[in-house]
This record gives sequence, C-alpha cells and structure tokens, in this order.
Amino acid sequence: MDALDALLAQGIPAGVLVGVYHLPYFPKEYRFHFNAHNICVTGKEEDDYLVSDPVVMEAVSISYADLQRVRYAKGTWPPVGHMYWVKNGVRSSIDLRPIIVKAIKLNCKRMLDIPIPYFGIKGIRLLAGRMKTWEKRYGSRKAALNLAQIIRMLEEIGTGGAGFRFMYAAFLQEAADILKIQELHELSVRLTRVGDVWREFAAASARKFKERGEQVSSYHQLADLLVTIADEEEQIFMSLRRCIDGRNYN
Repeated sequence: MDALDALLAQGIPAGVLVGVYHLPYFPKEYRFHFNAHNICVTGKEEDDYLVSDPVVMEAVSISYADLQRVRYAKGTWPPVGHMYWVKNGVRSSIDLRPIIVKAIKLNCKRMLDIPIPYFGIKGIRLLAGRMKTWEKRYGSRKAALNLAQIIRMLEEIGTGGAGFRFMYAAFLQEAADILKIQELHELSVRLTRVGDVWREFAAASARKFKERGEQVSSYHQLADLLVTIADEEEQIFMSLRRCIDGRNYN
C-alpha cells in the first residue's frame, strides 16, 4: 500500500489486481470470488482512493481498508498486492511492427499451446464436454446456476465471449494495414463471425437459464455450439500463426 501511495504522490496512476467479492461499489449480482479483476487507481484524497473500473460508468472511490482487503483477497490465485504502471511515455515514432508480431505470436501460443486443458481452445472444448453432464451430475437448479455464471463471465464481467472477439478482430484489421498483410484482413472477418456465434451462444444460454422462448436449447445443443466455436477458432489461430511466422521487423 505504501508503494501504491508513493506512485500516486508522483501523479502516476497504477493498475491494480483485486478480488471482486468485497469491492463495495460492485452491484450485488457481480460479486463472486474472482481474484483476477483489474482496476486503475488514479489518485488519493485523504484515506480514500480514486478508482477507474471498467465495470462501472463513472469514477468511484474506495477506502484504504477496502482497497487493502481486495488487493490481498484470499482464495484461488490470490492477487497478493500485484500492481503495474507506465514508466515512460510511448514515443510517437515507435515502430509498432515488431511489437504487433510478438503480441500475435504470444496470443496464438496461449490459444493453441498451453498444455493444461483450462485455457484457449482446449478450455472451450473442456467446458463443452462438462456442460453435457451438468444436469445429470448436479440437477436442473445447479446446472442452471452454472450456466448463469458462464453468461456472466462471457458477457458482463469476464474476459471472454463475443466482445473480445470483436475487439481482437478490430486489432487484426489495424495490424493488417500496419504490417501490409492482406490475410490478416480475412482473418479479422472470420473472427468477427465467430464473435457472432459467441453472441448466439450467450443468447441461447440466457433463454435456457430462464426457460423462456419457443426454442429453448438443451445443454447438449449449447455444448455443440461451443465445439463449433472451438473448431473455427483453432483454424483461425493456426492460420494466424502461419501468416505471421517468419516475419521479422527488428
């Protein structure tokens, strides 16, 4: 906390990793034990910190005690006070090409190569396989609550789902112009279409959770939609890796 105060005293905002369950300004429906939320602390007034959080529309304040509590939340992957900040301003003349290539290669690795099955394409397929067993293993109520959590993580607070596909597709579109690689434009279009399927999955899941509408999908049908997404994203990121490999702008 002293290190954070020292940065703020210099006028340097800091990104802070927190657990969301005890964030006092969070809506009740968003509070759950998740220790990988990022907020930006922009200043301090007496014992309160000024915070910019992507979940809320306006800047908010949080007390010293509350910020300390969420920065050192317990549970899975505790944040242990992790924070980060910008040391130097970005030069306008910087060559973005090697940075873009490095970023794309890293993202391909994360989507395709992480060996444990909880991340990337493997993670989508693991979720699909488990979703097919939910009703039998947990009963209808617990299965519905699991589905509600998936919707929340995809579309409201988490880092997956349609929105992030659209964002990454926009990045690839800009990267295509900077790197002069036409194939990136085509991959951008394909990823946008996958984003549409993620949106379809979220809408179908919401109908299933509420058991509302004329065509309510089964858990098997929702899982099959995830498999379709995983198959297409695997092809996209393999193609992305092929078109970027061997390019060196250093």
